[in-house]
Amino acid sequence: MEADAAGELRHWAADVNGISLHVAERGPSTGPAVLLIHGFPELWLSWRHQMAALAARGFRALAPDLRGYGDSSVPADPAAYSIFHIVGDLVALLDHLRLPKVFVVGHDWGAHVAWHLCLFRPDRVRAAVILGIPYFPRGPRPMAESFAKLGDGFYINQFQEPGRAERAFGRYDVATVLKKFYALEIDELIAPPGVEIIDFLQAPSSPLPWMTDDELGQYAEKFQKTGFTGPLNYYRTLDINWRLTAPWSGAKILVPAKFILSENDVGLQSFGTEKYVKSGGLKSSVPNVEVSIIEGHHFLQQEKAERVNSEILSFLDKFASEEASA
Repeated sequence: MEADAAGELRHWAADVNGISLHVAERGPSTGPAVLLIHGFPELWLSWRHQMAALAARGFRALAPDLRGYGDSSVPADPAAYSIFHIVGDLVALLDHLRLPKVFVVGHDWGAHVAWHLCLFRPDRVRAAVILGIPYFPRGPRPMAESFAKLGDGFYINQFQEPGRAERAFGRYDVATVLKKFYALEIDELIAPPGVEIIDFLQAPSSPLPWMTDDELGQYAEKFQKTGFTGPLNYYRTLDINWRLTAPWSGAKILVPAKFILSENDVGLQSFGTEKYVKSGGLKSSVPNVEVSIIEGHHFLQQEKAERVNSEILSFLDKFASEEASA
């Protein structure tokens, strides 16, 4: 436990949607709630800087370990990681807390989840701040089919086969696996022919400038316990998700949103993210979005914590001021 002017960090678990969800919480229980959704391969801990800043401003910061991660349940069935399951966990968590509406912040896979929470249940979201991954509308064919053209070296293609990435990761200690991902500063996550992506990625010998060895150890301890199969199963549901989301084909996200794009994020060019965002593609699918482009790499909320905190708080403050003037 830790304590300061922002209040102490509290940990608890809730039985929701058929699983146990571990949640870290900080800030006054009566404050406006902010749900923070982490990505791969992360934990609630990824939001440590944002939780402190939000709590200091009077918000109630809620950061769960998603299913398959950390101290939350790790279902064995790969099909239990569909977007319906993940969003369902979060809706059930809001019901458990009797929160009719919350602010939502998501990064990486958590961005994907946050967008779909806004799409499926806009009645539960006051506004959203999304980092790194824009909302791409459902295409005419499954995403995995679209990724096939990037070849076997593309990380998502390697993640599809059950056990393949797990075996490759197993050649390294858990902290090294995590550090290889956290140190990403490349344009594309594509390994050369015949090479596993985890072998292609480099782990710097020195500590990351934005993560202490103790923090890395906290991540490693949890992934050592749960393994990587749960997190990898998120990637293995891409085709399932495409089929499940057919009813929302062509639907727009109308929730007010801010999208934060990092100038040097991995996949910016290969996914067409930068062009899609700057050309107005995102605005077409999310009419009430504003875009902020800042310096940094993929794990932005940790690498550029102060700037990200400022972006989040300035956006959320708009809604506080609107309520005050209403």
